[in-house]
Amino acid sequence: MAARRMINRLYYFTIEDESILAESFAQLEKEVYAISYKVVGTEDVFVTTSETKDALDRHDFPYNLLAEEDGARVSVYHSPLSREELADYEDAVKALALAWRAIAVACVGVNGESNLGFDLSSNGAKSYTYFTAPAGHTFIWRLFREREEAVEFLTKLTAGDKKAIEWAESIPLASSKELKSYH
Repeated sequence: MAARRMINRLYYFTIEDESILAESFAQLEKEVYAISYKVVGTEDVFVTTSETKDALDRHDFPYNLLAEEDGARVSVYHSPLSREELADYEDAVKALALAWRAIAVACVGVNGESNLGFDLSSNGAKSYTYFTAPAGHTFIWRLFREREEAVEFLTKLTAGDKKAIEWAESIPLASSKELKSYH
């Protein structure tokens, strides 16, 4: 894992042939945690981390950079286990959030747990995604496109835990409408 950066960027890009993405990843250095996600609702827009972009640049991967997002604008609320296992992969979790056009994500549990907070959401399963840590646990994440949605959800999920509510209230963006456009 590369040294953590103080200001991380997340990048929207497009490529002419999606199949070359997997081929390029296979050629990257083994210590690079390369990841990209297709942005939901698009034909050919992807989002990736600075680490992945830098590795692709070193290998002259052909892509068209569309926009960059300040990673600090996307918030992550961890469970104790996700914080432990994903400390070095937080940018990848943020890229996953951006692929869903979310401004924040909250870990609601680990795959296999009986109560993941699904009953607390009016949007159903479309408001959730997952991220499998290299250590093996698959964490379930609640996606938020509005700050107020996060406040309401975490108030219910955590029974009003002050730190959780403070986190939700401090999400830098009020809405996914404030995310960078990649068109």
